[in-house]
Amino acid sequence: MAAAVKTKTTELGDSRVRVEVEVPSEALESELKVAAAELGREMRVPGFRSGKVPPEVVLQQVGREAVMDEAVRRGLPGWYEQAVADAGIAAVGDPQLDLSDLPERGLPLSFTIEVGVVPPAKLGDYRGLEVGRREAEVDDKEVQAELERLRESLASLETVERPAGSGDFVVIDFVGSVDGEPFEGGEARGHLVELGSGRLIPGFEEQLEGVSAGDEREVEVKFPDDYPAEPLAGKDASFAVEAKEIKEKRLPELSDDFAVEAGGYDSLDELRAELRQRIGEVHEREIEGEFREAAVDAAVAGADVQVPHELVHAKAHEMWHRTSRRLAAQGIDPSRYLEMSGKTEEELVTDAEPDAELALKREAVLSAIVEAEGIEVSEDEVAEALREAAGPDASDKQLKRAMKRARAQGADEALREDIAMRKAVDLLVESAKPIPVEQAAARDKLWTPEKEKEERGAGQIWTPGS
Repeated sequence: MAAAVKTKTTELGDSRVRVEVEVPSEALESELKVAAAELGREMRVPGFRSGKVPPEVVLQQVGREAVMDEAVRRGLPGWYEQAVADAGIAAVGDPQLDLSDLPERGLPLSFTIEVGVVPPAKLGDYRGLEVGRREAEVDDKEVQAELERLRESLASLETVERPAGSGDFVVIDFVGSVDGEPFEGGEARGHLVELGSGRLIPGFEEQLEGVSAGDEREVEVKFPDDYPAEPLAGKDASFAVEAKEIKEKRLPELSDDFAVEAGGYDSLDELRAELRQRIGEVHEREIEGEFREAAVDAAVAGADVQVPHELVHAKAHEMWHRTSRRLAAQGIDPSRYLEMSGKTEEELVTDAEPDAELALKREAVLSAIVEAEGIEVSEDEVAEALREAAGPDASDKQLKRAMKRARAQGADEALREDIAMRKAVDLLVESAKPIPVEQAAARDKLWTPEKEKEERGAGQIWTPGS
């Protein structure tokens, strides 16, 4: 399917380009109808049912120019993606976009993009590289730690006749008040508290240590300034507490019976063996990930890639924006994250510059390998990637819609590039020669004329002729 936009690219130097974009009038009119239909769902016009105002009526009521404004606002992100794909560039950082006047009916829309791009790489050797690889070893302590987690999950609580200490559980009734007045949510019966867990307001659990069943205590605390219930934040509070029961956590003994209860294993030895195998498989996946990354970095070390600092800084900003979106999706306020780190956004971005530079070099080298090796991506591979992203329950109809949507937004080309780069990594890994990580580390310290300039002899290993 041909792109809905036409582009012309001009090199600006310092890894920046200008892309002149033309959106055909038919694509613009299509977006105009969609925008009018969306506005029609919110309008009320005499003679039409609410939310059922036809697009042509919306255009008459609101005016073509106003609807065109909305159409362009909606369409620009997709047209930008199509333009980048059509121009065949790997954009870095936020683009500078210059939009011309809105066109008359039947004319195309024009705009220009100035943006940083991944620089070209001059490849060195990249096949058959020696790359450090760890051996998968499972320590007995790891197996024991996993057994202890299983014991914790199968622990029981038993009532005891003694004062409560740290690690015990106390069943309490309580009534809280602020300034002598009870507050909403401040009363409960049969509430189970683990002393020392730190789950309650600071100071609450500590004041229950030494309590016995039947005891009554007045617990004085202060709500934290950032307490979620704003009316209570920073306030002093008093809780009238009555201890009902003291419970002790009892861990099951490590035995064959425990192995049966933990997962139907015949013996404790069989359970240990299963845990060792699982931990080993996790280590293998970690090692494979490290090895793939190291293979790429070995190819990067042998290549020549010049990355301007402005581009590195833009990439670091892009990485922070991606992180902040991920934090927000997890319910974490990015500004709160910055407060906890004790740094401003700009300081965090500057700290990320070395990682950003490496990321750009990796991308440049992998792109060069894709071109050098003539790596191609089939339609089936794109469809399979979409299927994996959609999940096992996605129907063929949903996948076809996803493919159509990806093509309309130019996202299918980005997906192809991603798959091609993964295939380039596969090529590096398959041809790499694994060596012990100690040998790889020692080799990196060997003397070379270039390193003498960089390191002035610090920490090198002597070699003949040095």
